[in-house]
Parts: sequence; structure tokens; C-alpha cells
Amino acid sequence: MEPEKSNPEATTPDTEQAPADALSRTPEELEQDQAAAVAAGEASAKPDESGEKKVSPIKKIFRKVNLYILIFVLLAAIAGAYTIVSYLNSQKEAPTASIEGQTLTTDALKQLANTDATVGGTSHTLNIQGSVVINGQTLARGNLNVAGNIQSGGSLTAPTVTISGAANLGQAQINSLQVATNTAVQGSTTLRDLNVSGASSFSGPLTASQITTSRLVLSGNAVLEVPNHLRFTGPSPTRSVNSSVLGSGGSVSVNGSDTSGTININTGNNPTAGCFSQLTFSQRFSAQPRVLVSPIGAAAGLTQYYVNRSETGFSICTNNAAPANQTFAFDYFVSG
Repeated sequence: MEPEKSNPEATTPDTEQAPADALSRTPEELEQDQAAAVAAGEASAKPDESGEKKVSPIKKIFRKVNLYILIFVLLAAIAGAYTIVSYLNSQKEAPTASIEGQTLTTDALKQLANTDATVGGTSHTLNIQGSVVINGQTLARGNLNVAGNIQSGGSLTAPTVTISGAANLGQAQINSLQVATNTAVQGSTTLRDLNVSGASSFSGPLTASQITTSRLVLSGNAVLEVPNHLRFTGPSPTRSVNSSVLGSGGSVSVNGSDTSGTININTGNNPTAGCFSQLTFSQRFSAQPRVLVSPIGAAAGLTQYYVNRSETGFSICTNNAAPANQTFAFDYFVSG
């Protein structure tokens, strides 16, 4: 009996086949296997969208609102802390500046009398218990505060003096005085030269040795009283002589001003009727003035005199011939 021969195909199951060797596979087959493996991995890693839990819009809004409230609370806490710190700092009293004092001895004062020295600093105070005599000039670069009275044996010179309270001056000489508000003078006041550019009002009597004004106006029921003499001064008017009216050898002279004066007339031989002289004012009147004439002497009274007037002057005339070789005069008063 022959022994059975072994059959390799009979020992291997039909369902199992040995995998092909990788070296025996083509590159195309390897790329296909790798692509299949990648696709299988992506499929297993991809989440199930249908199983994801969705967040509602209301919860999203609440999350944002909670964040804004947290920010607001934080800012409010910072502002409150800043306000409290500022209030506490404002309640604190300001520190008082401490000024160090330094006392000079007698030896130190003697040393300062003969040398130039700087004592202390800007924060020091110089206290002198006794009197101080300064022979030379003294310069204060800062403000000078005096707690007591100031007595000056000589003149006091200052470019600007400001007095906030009352000031009593026994005698003061002021080159230029400007007063911004009202000024009350209780006692008598002596003014050498007074120039007033604006209106002035005097409720009491005004006494002056001489008042020069360009215009004097009396308003209301004012009365001008002149207890002494009244005199009108000024330049004399110029004159022109009519020799034919005066006669041969006659002359005319004027003594006075534009306002008042006297015309002296000396007639000569054979005077005739007409105007003796023409007077021209030194200051022209704005309108025709009024001229009052008074004859002086018997010869002037014998003439039938009259006046011709204008803004520039006036003339004295007669209707009949004046007495020959006579001296007489006419007083005149002119008002505008």
C-alpha cells in the first residue's frame, strides 16, 4: 500500500489566502490603498452634526449683557474710588510753611557792619531784638511789610504809592495827582495851578484871587454880585482919524479895550460935520454889538453925535461941526 502524498492546497483553507507581498505590488495599487485609508480616517473623525447641541439666541444675548454689566460695574467702582480719594484729600489742611528763624548776636552784627555778607537763605527769617541804624542806602528786592508806623525824617520818594486804608499826611508835595473817584477835602485847600477839563460843581462859596475863564454862564436865578470895582481889560482897538472933520491940527486917542474905554478928541481949526474916528476891534464880534456912548465935557455936549457900528468896530460922528480948538471925550461900552 502506497503512502499518501501531501498536498499543499489541501492543508490551507479555502477562505484564507496569504496576503500578497508588498514588494510584489505595483505603485498604483499602493496609492489606491493609501487613499482608501485616509478616506476611512476622515469619515471616522467627522463629528455627527446632527448630534451637536444648538445654543438659543436668547442665551447668547444674556451672555453679552452680562459682559457689559461687568464692565459697567468695574468702571463705576473705579470712579467711586477716585471720588472718595479726591474728597479725602480736599479735607486735609494744607501744610503750613515752616520758616526757620535765625538770631544774630552782637558780634555777628558788628561783623556785618564792616563787611558784605549774606545771612541765611530764602526760607530763613532775620530777627533783630534791638534798634537798627543803617547809615547807607537800603534796598528791599521783595515786598516790604511794616507792622507798625513809618516815620520818615526826610523826604519819601516812591514811583507808586497805594494806600488801601486811611492816610494822614501832615504835609505832602505832589507833582502830579490823579484821582479816579470822589475826593473830599475837609479843611482849606491851597492850589497853585488848577486846570479842570470837565465840569466842576461848588456847593459852597468859592474864593480865588484870580479866575481866568473863556466863558462864564449863570444859570437859573443866579445873581452875579461884584462888591468891588469892575474893570474890562484887553488890547485896545485900532483907530483911524478923519482930519477934515477934526479940523487942521486936530487929533484922536483911545484908552481902553474892545469892551469899554474913552475916546479923547482935540479939534483944530475949521472942523466940519462927519465922523471923528473909526475904531476897529482887536477881536471881532460874532454878531453886531451894542455900543453905548456918553459925552464928556461941554464941547462934546454941543455936538449932535451918533454912532455907526458893525461886527468889526464902530465910529463916533456928529451932524454939526464941533467947536474949534476944543478938547472933549466920549466914554463907550460895548456888549455882544
